Amino acid sequence: MNIYIDFDDCLCETARYFSELVKELFGKNVPYENIKYFDLDKSFELTDAEFEKMMIEAHRPEALLSYDETPGAIEAVNGFIDAGHTVSIITGRPYSSYEPSREWLDRHGLDRVKLFCLNKYGRDSFIKDSEFSLEIDDYYKMHFDYAIEDSPRAFKFFEHLPNLKVLVYNRPWNKECEFPGENYCRCYDWETIGKIIKGI
Repeated sequence: MNIYIDFDDCLCETARYFSELVKELFGKNVPYENIKYFDLDKSFELTDAEFEKMMIEAHRPEALLSYDETPGAIEAVNGFIDAGHTVSIITGRPYSSYEPSREWLDRHGLDRVKLFCLNKYGRDSFIKDSEFSLEIDDYYKMHFDYAIEDSPRAFKFFEHLPNLKVLVYNRPWNKECEFPGENYCRCYDWETIGKIIKGI
């Protein structure tokens, strides 16, 4: 099977890092549990300038390399690969974060997974025609059997695959979202995700 896995807040604890970063940069105390919106400028009540500063700081290589692993993720993903499945990490991170993101995966024992930066947000500085960048049209040519995702904003990228099973990693910002179909399933940990995929 082909498995799509989102990077941030599926493999690593990005939002927890952002919560601490916002406190450090702007003195705003918004615990992880209170991050109610995927749009972080809204969750943290940031001005445009503050949001830009936060994103620049959070995407520095040393910052990206410091993100904590989501418990159980590495073991589960390696289990999928050992079982013969193909795993692709599809991230909306900007292309400039590719090298430290690749290094994070390698350091955490995920050197066998493919990593792609999908141009979800039309970034001006996106590298075209590289082996790790994906334009939307290229992405839509790919086939997946399972997707592991936390962001409701990403659900639209699954509409072209009617048989795709979407395992939604439970996070504060998706607790109240309405799933688009019966093929969506909320998962509270990687142990559950592993059992679902291994059990098919």
